[in-house]
Amino acid sequence: MQFSLLQSMEILERTPVVIDSLLGNLSDSWVKGNEGGESWSPYDIVGHLIHGEKTDWMVRAEIILSKRDKHFELFDRFAQFQDSKGKNLQQLLDEFHELRRNNLQKLKTMSVSNDDLTKTGIHPAFGEVTLSQLLATWVVHDLNHIHQISRVMAKQYASAVGPWIEYLGVLKM
Repeated sequence: MQFSLLQSMEILERTPVVIDSLLGNLSDSWVKGNEGGESWSPYDIVGHLIHGEKTDWMVRAEIILSKRDKHFELFDRFAQFQDSKGKNLQQLLDEFHELRRNNLQKLKTMSVSNDDLTKTGIHPAFGEVTLSQLLATWVVHDLNHIHQISRVMAKQYASAVGPWIEYLGVLKM
């Protein structure tokens, strides 16, 4: 499948609803459980998505489309551990939904052309990247974290499923 901004918007618009449907009104044992060690809980993942909405996707898209310096700031993949302190999950879900809605509205008003999709910015690790690569990554990043949330939640019952574990691929990841 080739990159399509319209098809990307289909996923980007749904992500907050999907995550809210999956996590909203669940007990802490579901949303605060992780896979052990320093792995992330669903709560942590939502905080991470919020940080991305504030500092990553649209900030970098605007840099690519601007006339200014094209270098991206380094993204702090662990900022959610500080930023989410004192907030409950519903506050995070509401904040994510609002930030995403605002970012997608901003993206729509930018009237991105096919030529714009080939414009580039400078990523701190990867070097030159195009706007289409950034936007495609935004979509896959969402899907990756939806998958991660599902996996982390499934693993909460890894020992409870008994012999059926053989048929549950999500528990073998």
